[in-house]
Amino acid sequence: MKSKSRPGEGARTSRAKAQGPVTIEMVAQAAGVSLSTVSRILNGTAVVSELKRQAIDKAIAELGFVPNPVARGLAGGRTLSIGVITQAIDSPFYGAALRGIEDELDPAGYNSLFVSGHWSPQAEARCIDLLRARRVDGIIVLTGRLTDQALKVCAKSQPVVVTGRTLKAPGLFSLNFDNFEGGRLATQHLLDLGHRRIAFIAGDAEHPDANERLRGYRAALEAAGIAVDPALVVPGQYHEVSGLMAVDRLLESRQQFTAIFACNDQMAVGAALGLHRRSLRVPDDVSLVGFDDLSTSMYAFPPLSTIHQPAYELGRLAASAMLQLLAGKQPVAELPAPRLIARESSRRLRG
Repeated sequence: MKSKSRPGEGARTSRAKAQGPVTIEMVAQAAGVSLSTVSRILNGTAVVSELKRQAIDKAIAELGFVPNPVARGLAGGRTLSIGVITQAIDSPFYGAALRGIEDELDPAGYNSLFVSGHWSPQAEARCIDLLRARRVDGIIVLTGRLTDQALKVCAKSQPVVVTGRTLKAPGLFSLNFDNFEGGRLATQHLLDLGHRRIAFIAGDAEHPDANERLRGYRAALEAAGIAVDPALVVPGQYHEVSGLMAVDRLLESRQQFTAIFACNDQMAVGAALGLHRRSLRVPDDVSLVGFDDLSTSMYAFPPLSTIHQPAYELGRLAASAMLQLLAGKQPVAELPAPRLIARESSRRLRG
C-alpha cells in the first residue's frame, strides 16, 4: 500500500534534488499554482485566494527561494539600481553623502552602485560609460568636473542629479550649496571677534565651491573696510596635509595673522597640527575656523568652529530628487542655508 506524502514533503524533496539556485518555476510547481500567479504575487499585482497565497508562501519558505530584484526590475524595464559618481570614496564628507543616498534609496527598493571620479573629467566620463553598461536607471553625480554640456547630454538618455552646481536641462536636476555665504559667514565670525589679519587656506582653484568660499572671504573683508592681502591667501588641496603645508608657508613668509579660515575641516585639522608644531596654541595664539562641520570636527582639540554643510542631507536630497525624476515628477528639493557652528577653536582677539 502506497503511503501518502505529508504536507510540505514535496517541497522539501524538490529542494533536496535541486542542484542549482531555486527558481520561480520550482516555487510554482511546489505550490501547485501557475508560474504567472507566483510572478504576480511577487510583484504585488495578484489578487488570489488566501489558500493559494499560503501555499506559495510555504513553498518559498521550504525551498529557500530568494526573489531576484534585478530580474524583476528588468521585466518592468528597470534594473532598480542607481549609479553614483563620487570623487573620493574615502572622503569623510562624501562618505556621509553616500550614506544619505543609501538610506533614501534602500526603502524604495533601489540599490546604489558607487564609483569614484578622482576629480578627473576623463575618469568621470569613464564612470558614466561603466554605469550605462550596467544599465542603471539613473545617475547621481556628486560635484565633479564633468562639463555642464556632458551632463546635459547624459540626461537625454537617463535621469541625472548633480550636486555642487546650478544647472537646468530636461531630465536633469541640480542641488547647490551657498558656498559664498558660507565663506562670508566664517570670515565675519572672525571679524566679529576682533580679528583683522585673517589668513585664508584656499581649496583647489578648479573647484567652483572653493572659488565661492574665497569670494565670500573677500566680500566680508571688503564690507569691513579691510583690504584683502594676497600674501594671506595660500593654496590648499582639501586634505589634511595641504592644511599643514599652508601653515608652514604662512609662518615661513613671516606674515602677521591672528586667525585662519581654512576652506574645509580637513585642512583646518592639518593647520592646527602645523600651528602646534610651531608652539602656537589654538585659539590663544591663532583662532581657527573650518568649513563642512564633519562629524569628527566637534571632537577635534580644541573643538573646531566651522560652517555647517549638511553632507548626509545632501545625499538624501539627491537620492530623493532621483526618485522623483524616475516617477516622472519635477523634483522639489533644496539644501538648507549655511550656518556658523562656533566652538572653542575661535576666540575674541586680546588687545
